[in-house]
Amino acid sequence: MDLQQAKKVLESGIAFVQRAGLQVLELRRGHVKCRMPLAGNVNHIGTMYAGALFTLAEIPGGGLCLSSFDTTKYFPVVKELDIKFLKPAKGDITIEISLTEEQIAALQAQAAEQGKAEFVLNGELKAADGTVVATSSGVYQIRAVQMPAR
Repeated sequence: MDLQQAKKVLESGIAFVQRAGLQVLELRRGHVKCRMPLAGNVNHIGTMYAGALFTLAEIPGGGLCLSSFDTTKYFPVVKELDIKFLKPAKGDITIEISLTEEQIAALQAQAAEQGKAEFVLNGELKAADGTVVATSSGVYQIRAVQMPAR
């Protein structure tokens, strides 16, 4: 998938994500950086809503899959996501997630052989000053697209 198309899918392919205002700041093979704005995502105590932080933690896994794997052969699935809220998020929050070329190659080989490959992505959700407001750990899969029988 073209990276501009992937960015558009990530930002607007899910209505909730689009309404929340999530932005993909960087997207390239093996790397994604996203930002969730505080505006529009404020909770009852004036900090970022936990669901917005959860969304920010989850979306980059899909971004890595769209930018690193052949989307005509594989699609991403999130199997599990744990988040630990550490400090109140009082402004826009970012997260960066990466896979190495070696990890990408190993996952592609496993998916080609077994029809799927599972991996863990750990992230830090950070305020503009670098303060970590939450940490995340997600279990993702790439799964082979089932081609129709001829």
